[in-house]
Amino acid sequence: MNGTIKILVIEDDNEINQLLCEIITNSGYVPQPVFSGTEALLYLANDREWSMVLLDLMLPGLAGEEILRKLGPDRRLPVIIISAKNEQQSKVAVLRMGADDYITKPFDVEEVAARIDIHLGRYRRAAEPDLIRQLTYKDIHLDSDTKAVTVNGSDVVLTAREFTVLELLMSYPKKVFTKQNLFEAVWGDAYLGDDNTITVHMSNLRKKLAQANPEAEYIETIWGMGYRLRG
Repeated sequence: MNGTIKILVIEDDNEINQLLCEIITNSGYVPQPVFSGTEALLYLANDREWSMVLLDLMLPGLAGEEILRKLGPDRRLPVIIISAKNEQQSKVAVLRMGADDYITKPFDVEEVAARIDIHLGRYRRAAEPDLIRQLTYKDIHLDSDTKAVTVNGSDVVLTAREFTVLELLMSYPKKVFTKQNLFEAVWGDAYLGDDNTITVHMSNLRKKLAQANPEAEYIETIWGMGYRLRG
């Protein structure tokens, strides 16, 4: 969690804006509520102040699509669209304009929190390509630079997908990731309800961790929700 990470919330509905700000605060970040497109431009005058933008499309003053255009392709921060527009054409259009993600209202609170974390992590790694990132959870040690994993002092060989799943879980050890969260983050594609893909990879990952340390359980299933590291 990093209280210096500031996220601009551009949403004209007061209740939805407040809910998004609560999600951001609970994730350990700092929200800045904005209620119109014209007001948003004032805050976006210097995008170095912001780490992310949550952007509604239907705004007073200036539409979200126009704000996205003004941000341009060379911006240094991720933009997640949160909109009631659920037509496929609208989604494709803004994604082609450079939006990083599209969440349809009404939204799931945990999903929004997970996608914020995922995109912040992606941009951080892209901005710091030479950063050697090491993660530790119990007796698991993961090196994002060398792609090495050790458990209880023993090397564990993981596939690329298994490594990315474990890295994501270890990056946010208290967060519950739905199957949709994991699929879209790891496979980089739209989730179409293929539970078997996630189930098989998670099962293989668990087996490899258990082989290195049969006494420990690292990943727990939250029934009806998803997966997280066992506390």
